[in-house]
Amino acid sequence: MKRTVQQSAHPWHGVDAEHTDEWVTAYIEIVPSDGVKYELDKETGLLRVDRPQTFSSMCPSLYGFIPQTYCGKTVAKRTMERTGFENIQGDADSIDICVISEKGFPHGNFLVRARPIGGFRMIDGDEADDKIIAVLQGDLAYGKIQDLAELPVSILERLRHYFLSYKQLPNDGPRRVIIPETYDRAEAHEVIKRTLHDYKVEIAGTVKATRAAAGRKAAAKTQTPKVTAKSKAAPKAKAAEVEKAPKKATRKAKEAAAAEPAANTKKVVRKKTAPRLAVAAKVAKAPAKRSARA
Repeated sequence: MKRTVQQSAHPWHGVDAEHTDEWVTAYIEIVPSDGVKYELDKETGLLRVDRPQTFSSMCPSLYGFIPQTYCGKTVAKRTMERTGFENIQGDADSIDICVISEKGFPHGNFLVRARPIGGFRMIDGDEADDKIIAVLQGDLAYGKIQDLAELPVSILERLRHYFLSYKQLPNDGPRRVIIPETYDRAEAHEVIKRTLHDYKVEIAGTVKATRAAAGRKAAAKTQTPKVTAKSKAAPKAKAAEVEKAPKKATRKAKEAAAAEPAANTKKVVRKKTAPRLAVAAKVAKAPAKRSARA
């Protein structure tokens, strides 16, 4: 039986923001009771520990991001237009969102529907790092709030204090995070639209290309080789070659063995001898010559 593996969608790239004039989908990373700051690991889509909360400051709301958003060029441009600051760039991340609810949640890693009601124009160093403020859909205490002006001031100030201090150690120098503007619901939707645009322009093409390449690589690994007439004939031809090989080897061995003695044997050259009659005549004459001398 063939088994299928169900893979979850990547919270940043695989979930639709479903942005309307009233609602958005948000992915929640941390909840108010977390003593550890979790962040989405962009490669795997899993939550990883970013850092323990060093001091007593805890996030006062559900906190996460809106999928398929990106703080890029148009978001940075909006920050400079509204604040007068120069040389600001987007923080190259998804847009953060704080979702207000009266309910307690044991952990993050879930999706919610929320109504944006305003936000903080936050600048971290030289980067635009806006925080959208929203209320949970259907929440009994805060679900009917339409705009930031309706939110209790104590909750808004608690959020402001958290973002101004959560990166600031007691003995640090000048504050690097500032909030020069707090904006309403209309501006919150404008910022979200810009982050959706920046995602499509600066991120979506790269993500599609990476996924397509990964898909082709996976398909190449699992693809069955095509059987052709040539590929069918190849094993038979190879078998025939293997079968002939011993015979060829034997024939070559015999030829080498036959040639070896001839090569190693020294050529014997026999000197030609004189005919027997000539030798006998020489012998017969020899005594006569000796006697004449005598």
